[in-house]
Amino acid sequence: MKKTTLIITLAVLAIVVLIGARLVSNKKTIDEKNKPVTASNAPIPVTVISVSEDTVSQMLLKTGNLIPFRETSIMATSQGQVLNVNFDLGTQVSKGSTLIQIDNKLNQLALQATQLNIDKLKKDVTRYNTLYAGNATTELQLNQTKYDYENAVNKAEQITKQIQDATVKSPISGRIVKKDIEVGEFVNAGTVLGTILDVSRLKVQVMVNEKDVYQLHEGQKVKVSADVLSGKIYPGQISYIAPRGNEEHSYQVEITVINAGPLKAGTFVNVDFSQKSKEKSLQIPRIALVESIKNPYVYVVNNNVAQQRKITVGRELGDLIEVRGGLLPGDQVVTTGQLNLTDGKPVQISK
Repeated sequence: MKKTTLIITLAVLAIVVLIGARLVSNKKTIDEKNKPVTASNAPIPVTVISVSEDTVSQMLLKTGNLIPFRETSIMATSQGQVLNVNFDLGTQVSKGSTLIQIDNKLNQLALQATQLNIDKLKKDVTRYNTLYAGNATTELQLNQTKYDYENAVNKAEQITKQIQDATVKSPISGRIVKKDIEVGEFVNAGTVLGTILDVSRLKVQVMVNEKDVYQLHEGQKVKVSADVLSGKIYPGQISYIAPRGNEEHSYQVEITVINAGPLKAGTFVNVDFSQKSKEKSLQIPRIALVESIKNPYVYVVNNNVAQQRKITVGRELGDLIEVRGGLLPGDQVVTTGQLNLTDGKPVQISK
């Protein structure tokens, strides 16, 4: 009986040991599975494109604001009280027409007095010439009389000019767009009294890069359009090309709109020079951007390592983006696979 009990006890212990061993084995397996995954340093497959300079594949199109053909200020050339103002805001005026009359009564009285003095001195000169011929006066007295006469004539001319300046005339033909004077006000010489715009013709000034400006010439016909007028085309002509460029090697080009029609100064317009641009620039595919144009950066591969590179972008050229800074010709820019990259991550370039 005792022997049977011993056998049963040993069998139970053996089963317990087997179960314990199995539990320990299972725990090791579970622990192995639950271990944190060690970050893999395996290269990320990517495709790249070599950055190069290419011709901008678009028409030579520039934008700018229309400006008046001429603009000038109405300016007082003498001082005094304003007696008449012959214009209002929006009045159409002609070159040479009287716009403002300034009081010149004192100058008119001074001119009358000077004219009387001139008449007297003229007679004195005649008389002293006669006396001098008869040795009845000295040469000094004769010369003094002539000097007084000539001085009076010069004074009369000055007063006449002042009287003329009291009448302010329009320097150009155009429309009054600013009025800064009313009857009764006192003005000084040099006071700006208003502004005239000549909008019979309009102009637009744009900047053209060095490579394109040499394809243009004064007198060349161009097309001008305004988005606000549904893109209607207006004929224009290059009226001026600057002989010297700025620090960016761009040149001012002025276009005169020949028949402006309903166009107004200040309107935003497009100028189409009707020829292909020969400008070159660095360009990359738009898909190379990791985020967007608002936060432009790309990955550049150097020795099979990805390097994050901030860039400055320019124009959008279809599926391409102009790069104005941050990249150099020959840089290998990642075009696919960049979403899995971080700075310094090893990569493998796929063919």
